Amino acid sequence: MPDLAVQTKQVNNTEQNSWWKNAVGYQIYPRSFKDSNHDGIGDLNGIRQKLPYLKELGIDFIWINPIYASPNVDNGYDISDYQAIHEDFGTMDDFQDLLKEAHELGLKIIMDLVINHTSDQHPWFLESKKSLDNPYRDYYHWVDATKEQLPNNWQSFFGGSTWTYDEKTKQAYFHVFAKEQPDLNWKNPHVRHEIYQMIRWWLDLGIDGFRIDAISHIQKEPWDFQITDNQWAPFMNVAGTESYLKELKAIFNEYNVMTVGEASGVPHQEAGDWTGDNGYFNMIFELEHCERIGEIGKQKGSIPHLKHSLNQWQTSLSDNGWNALYLENHDTPRSVSVYGDDSPEAAKALATVLLLLKGTPFIYQGQEVGMTNYPFRSIDEINAADTIHFYQTLLTQGKMTAEALAIAVNWSRDHSRTPFQWEDALHGGFSTTEPWLKVNENYRMINAAQKDLESSSIFHHYQALIRLRKQNDALINGNFQLLFPEHPTIFSYTRTTETESWLILVQLDREKTTISFPDSWDHSDWEEVLTTASKKSVEQHMILSDYEAHVYRKVTR
Repeated sequence: MPDLAVQTKQVNNTEQNSWWKNAVGYQIYPRSFKDSNHDGIGDLNGIRQKLPYLKELGIDFIWINPIYASPNVDNGYDISDYQAIHEDFGTMDDFQDLLKEAHELGLKIIMDLVINHTSDQHPWFLESKKSLDNPYRDYYHWVDATKEQLPNNWQSFFGGSTWTYDEKTKQAYFHVFAKEQPDLNWKNPHVRHEIYQMIRWWLDLGIDGFRIDAISHIQKEPWDFQITDNQWAPFMNVAGTESYLKELKAIFNEYNVMTVGEASGVPHQEAGDWTGDNGYFNMIFELEHCERIGEIGKQKGSIPHLKHSLNQWQTSLSDNGWNALYLENHDTPRSVSVYGDDSPEAAKALATVLLLLKGTPFIYQGQEVGMTNYPFRSIDEINAADTIHFYQTLLTQGKMTAEALAIAVNWSRDHSRTPFQWEDALHGGFSTTEPWLKVNENYRMINAAQKDLESSSIFHHYQALIRLRKQNDALINGNFQLLFPEHPTIFSYTRTTETESWLILVQLDREKTTISFPDSWDHSDWEEVLTTASKKSVEQHMILSDYEAHVYRKVTR
């Protein structure tokens, strides 16, 4: 077997490989983006049709959620063949056509890389189940057990035990997600060799990078590990993970690609080890700022928590490392509903906060037109397995149906997975037939076609912010400093270099509020470059309301 420590092509991991610092990304959940063949499911050719729309928005790369062959127990995150396209999405030829056309438009394609686990229908696992001495048995975690006595009492992310008992071989296998998603055994060099071959196959095909799913879970504690306060501690950012990540990094360094790791459980204090000059990835998705803080059933997040968490990450990675910036994705509710009031004003205010922070921004499909949470009225409208499990658990605890539904759907992933609202037409223009998930009823007012009717649309505000960011080095590489850290609704910060300063001032609420800059603050020479409201001069005392956002620039003399 070849040396896993990696034979490299020695592509310089310097500025030529840092295109992602100047880029803006766009995440596509393909099942819900655009249906081209009228079966109610989005597909690769639907993405191809909308490439001009994405180019018009101004983004630079597209991250596509899993499109691999899969039984779809977890919407594609249970992969049965890493080198095949799920028939719902099209064919490998369709993918290569998409890649070619995207590249011709100057757009890059980032794939989802799911290597913590496979589907239980993957050939490796099907072989693994056959017998104790099967060559693939050690590709997964199998341990002696009985139905009554599992190896430990660890709980999975989707609820229930992390172990599933197999009557035939009298052992149990381990899974941190659904039982249909058995975890791979990264200690086995044959597993890693197979994974690394597959990674190179995709990179040689010409893709531009990976978002690496659940990568902080690949190492597990010993099975007798005792949980104290954190129930996820046995399989979250466990010591030893770093040796595998170094092998991955060496492969990625052979190519001029972007890597972003989903690093659940990695605190901001350790972020420099994961990203930066000597890190494993170009950037990581942290999950701290998305913690579910807020009143149950109200779908509201905490602005103070959002500010505090983002400030910690901006500060921790200020000198070494790079942030992956996002406010919503396929696993979270819509940000305009969580941190705003579903209004265009709130959507623009949040966009202003996000796009001008230090890091690479990721826009989730529909965010740029202000798509909102869905008003679920029945658990039958839900597809997400974890939401359904949570709902059923609440019922067994004695909750009434209405209360259980309100609690379960509060942070459901399906809020962000409803089909894209393209126009005021049947099914929002997503499909000509009934979609796999219901379209939000507000599609008549909230849709992408509005951009051609309103010069002040949310879409155009995103365009303006993207242009502004790309045209000014201070908004990419400038230092970050949070202002008014204790204010409950004002999100304000500066971005500075030796030659210029930028002030971003946003009110994330309808109510009027007054802010006062320190006496030492220099209020002169600030030029307002962009606003969502009436122009305002920078003064020592300022009143803001109604989600207004202001962006100012000062040239240092």
